[in-house]
Amino acid sequence: MHVRKHLAAVAALLAAAWIGAVAASAGAAPSAPHLLYDGHTPGSGSTVGPDGALYVNDPVNGTIVRVDPSTGAASTYADCLPKRLVPSFGFSGEMDVAFIGNTAYALVTVVSDPLLGGSAPDGIYRIDGPHSCSLLADIGAWSMSHLPDGRGFDYVLKTGVQYAMQPWQGGFLVTDGHHNRLLRVGLDGSISELKGFGDVVPTGLAVHRDTIYMAEAGPIVDGGPEMGKIVAIDAHSTAVTDVASFAPLLVDVELGRDQTLFALAQGTHSNTDAGTPADPNTGELLRVDRYLSVRVDRFSVVAKGLDRPTSLEIIGNTAYVVTLTGQIWEVDDIAAPPYGAKG
Repeated sequence: MHVRKHLAAVAALLAAAWIGAVAASAGAAPSAPHLLYDGHTPGSGSTVGPDGALYVNDPVNGTIVRVDPSTGAASTYADCLPKRLVPSFGFSGEMDVAFIGNTAYALVTVVSDPLLGGSAPDGIYRIDGPHSCSLLADIGAWSMSHLPDGRGFDYVLKTGVQYAMQPWQGGFLVTDGHHNRLLRVGLDGSISELKGFGDVVPTGLAVHRDTIYMAEAGPIVDGGPEMGKIVAIDAHSTAVTDVASFAPLLVDVELGRDQTLFALAQGTHSNTDAGTPADPNTGELLRVDRYLSVRVDRFSVVAKGLDRPTSLEIIGNTAYVVTLTGQIWEVDDIAAPPYGAKG
């Protein structure tokens, strides 16, 4: 079989169900998503802020949008970030947003790579005010000085494609889906590689105590099974363990009630060229269900038919899915019984 990798999916960036090999777990029927917000421009990363609101990146306009999860009312939180170089280029500009305390930070990628001719630094920006952003860490420059040579995969963009960030130990974890590595970034601007991988395309992140959960988009395989999965990384040893596998283009992972893991699959592909988004309306929200009798974790479908999702947040027992089309879809009752809806 011939394997083609998402220029890093990098995008998920890029960028929508895995309608096949997984079945809903017994007693829990898939929920019907309903539209909360439509921003009409591409959406990428997201977070839940200290005020309980959703914060979503708009990479085309270089803004962060605040959305009330109870009403869908939206306002511009910050408008000072580098804009996407080419509007149709799906993995450029803001990729994620996160808070440490009451301070917001944004992850910006592929706005300085020599291939595209950009000049604004790639990296993490601190939001100092609605119209004021300052560079915290220049990940693009560091990446060009620390290229991942000799790891058995090709790369085109020397600055990498940073996809997601997660607050961790007073700084951030950052995935690079093009250079296939997990970075550690300090609030002092320091950058180091925490873990390098083969051509797995790291995307979304979640953390629980000393365990780092990471989504892998996986390769697009012509005529073969989809290989996206969630792995667990020991924060001390960096040993990697598979959690659940075989989903198409995983772009995010989040923890819900009782530390239940949820994953977001962008979907299946009819176009297997590198860097292409998933087919429209094939994305799925998945739950990792544990079957102790057979000692195997597997994905169960919570919601399907999502249009090229890019990011996932969970508040209580409700999921909020950001899409490449700039929408936020709300999915209720996502937990398995006894919390979720019973079929």
